[in-house]
Parts: sequence; C-alpha cells; structure tokens
Amino acid sequence: MIPENPIALEIPVAPVAVPPAPLVRTSEELYDRFRHMKAPEFERSTNPIEADNWLIDLQVALNFLKLNDQEKVLCASFMLRKDARLWWETVQIRRDVTQMTWEDFVEEFKEKYFNTEVMEAQQDEFDKFRQGNLSVAEAVKKFEQLAHLGPHLISSERDKVRRMMRMFRSDLAVVISSGPHPPLTVAELVSRAIRAEYWVGQNKEQRAKFFMEKREEKAQAKQNQAKQGQTSQQKGQGGPSGQNNNNKQYGNNQQKRKWIAGGQGNPQNFPQKKNSPDNNSYPTCQK
Repeated sequence: MIPENPIALEIPVAPVAVPPAPLVRTSEELYDRFRHMKAPEFERSTNPIEADNWLIDLQVALNFLKLNDQEKVLCASFMLRKDARLWWETVQIRRDVTQMTWEDFVEEFKEKYFNTEVMEAQQDEFDKFRQGNLSVAEAVKKFEQLAHLGPHLISSERDKVRRMMRMFRSDLAVVISSGPHPPLTVAELVSRAIRAEYWVGQNKEQRAKFFMEKREEKAQAKQNQAKQGQTSQQKGQGGPSGQNNNNKQYGNNQQKRKWIAGGQGNPQNFPQKKNSPDNNSYPTCQK
C-alpha cells in the first residue's frame, strides 16, 4: 500500500562557485611591493634589443607580484624617465590609460622604440649572424636576443636548432654533429656546443704547446751547431801547437827572404848536404 504522503528524496545541490573578490591594493601598498623588486628604469634607446630587454626584465617583476593589467601599466609607467616619460605623457593625452591592458602598453611601447628600419636591420643581422670569435655562451645570448625581436622568423624548435647550428664555427659544428644523432632541441644543442668548445680548446692548446716545444728544440740545435763551429775554428787557428807551427813557418820564410836580399840567393851559396847530387864532387870507388 502506497503511503499518502511519500517522503521526498532530497538531492544535494552543488554549491555555486563564487569568484573571489578582486584584490584591492592602495597605491602605497602597490608602490612598496614594487619598489622592493628593484625593477629597472627606462629613459630612451634607439636599439630594439635594449628596449626589449627592459620589457623582459620588467615583466619578470610584474608577473612575480601577480598584478592585474591596470597595476602592470601603472608600475611600468612609473619606471619611465626623461624622454620615455615625455612619450608616455603624449600617450595619456590621446587615450585613456586607466583602461589600458598590458598588451596595449607593450604595443604602444614597441611602436615607439622598435623602429621599423632598425628592426629590419636586426632581422637581417639575425639571418647572417655567425659566432666568429665569440664564446658559445656569448653567441647563444646574442642569438636569443636577435631571435626575440623576430619571433615570426622561427617557425618551430627544429627551425631554431637549424639556425643556431648554422651560427656556430665549423670546428665546433663538426664535433656537435659527430654524435649518434643530431641535436633535437636547443638545450641539447647548447650543451653539446659547450662541451665541443672545451675539447676543441684543449686540442688547440696541446697543438700550440707541441709546436712551441719543436721551435725551441730547433732554436737550441742551431745554437749548439754554432758553438761547435766556433770551437772547431778556434782549434784550427788557435791551440798551442798550431800557433807554434805557424810561427815556425813564418820564421823560415823570413830567413829565406834575408838570404835573397843579402845576395846570397844563389842556390850554389846555400849550404849543400854531403853526398848530394847537387855537389860537383862525387864519391869515388877505392881501388
């Protein structure tokens, strides 16, 4: 039998999520928190890389503080000085900056300080950039700066690896490519490049040391050869017996000159040896 008043089944209803109320900060609180981040100031720049670096450093501080768009714009404008402050005042005249998003601020900033001609020159430099005499760390830093100015030039991670590989010197590229497989990510490529730079440098030092030692050995051999030549020459002209022989020969020559000068140069007047064929008397046989 069905009861007249059946008990209704109670189905629990999920509570409605209420979004948290926006955090309201006073200007003093916002300034105090932002000041402790020691964000960089910006005055002016004709170099897009410098302007872009300022934006990057500033955005790190803003993201850490978890600010909304209006607070980000307010803090960023607070760091503008001199020429940049004058530019911001002109922006305030032509638009309502209190409703400006962070993307709007970045767009305005780039339109002012990312000159089109300079940007095109930077992009051309990016296409032609090579490591040269830079270290791997310096070359990678420069590459990343140029790449950040032209993100549309790099379609994927593989394309970035290809461009960076082309940037390195040939002696490093050979070592980097010698692994079982080519590097697939930028992190792997940079890691290989740093190791290759170390071993290539070690090899150059060893080769330089080897050739320096060879040059020193060659120079020492020449010095020893020169000393031996001087010693041999002194022995031929200088020892005691050599000097006496030379003096004796010199005296004999002088004696001969005196005989000739004194009229005694006739060979017949020279002392004759006995039983010499030059004598007129010959030995006779005894009978």
